[in-house]
Amino acid sequence: MDEARHERIREIVASIPEGHWVSYGDVAAVAGERSARVVGTVLSQDGADLPWHRVLRSTGTPAPHIAVEQIRRLTAEGVLVIDARAAKGQRYTWPS
Repeated sequence: MDEARHERIREIVASIPEGHWVSYGDVAAVAGERSARVVGTVLSQDGADLPWHRVLRSTGTPAPHIAVEQIRRLTAEGVLVIDARAAKGQRYTWPS
């Protein structure tokens, strides 16, 4: 992946407001990427300084290997999490 694409994904994740969440696919769509997987790759390799916990699966569920920490961080920001699923009403959409 080229540096510009990588940085665009990082900028988008950094812009997700506290108390909201988005899906990997949401980030990919805003970034002009075809695959949500590239978002996961960027976050896993270079996302420690970003609000990575605000990016979930499209169902509002976290990946199992980070679920406990992700849910802890989301609930600390006021995101309602029921049965390990973030409330749909708190899913962020970017202004057009």
